[in-house]
Amino acid sequence: MEFVKNNWHLIALAFVSGAMLLWPAVRRASAGGASLSTLQATQLINREDVLVLDVRDPAQFAKGRILGARNVPLAELEKSAGGELQKHKSKPLILSCEGGNRSLAACAQLRKLGFERVYNLAGGYGAWQAAGLPVEK
Repeated sequence: MEFVKNNWHLIALAFVSGAMLLWPAVRRASAGGASLSTLQATQLINREDVLVLDVRDPAQFAKGRILGARNVPLAELEKSAGGELQKHKSKPLILSCEGGNRSLAACAQLRKLGFERVYNLAGGYGAWQAAGLPVEK
């Protein structure tokens, strides 16, 4: 007990650092749900009729994108979800951005609108490129 009294600041530091390690996993689970690695995304694309949505800005999208991806900027996602994306509501959707953060927010937004099979591409377009997977410009 005396050890705890004398070293309370070290114990607090250990708890804080542990919480910081767990925070990204908690954030992912509460925000957008399931994330897919590039391998898992490729397997899903090959097995099912998947729609890949890129939520980056049109200028970023024009520089390069996942083969067959459609561009729906994050700012226009809710409008598109009520319109053109409605017919894809039952399809699996893989959302991508540059690094995986914007698409995570987009996944949460689509889930709130009733889309059930929504997946975030972990690492985004950058991870896709790094894996050497097909892209188009």
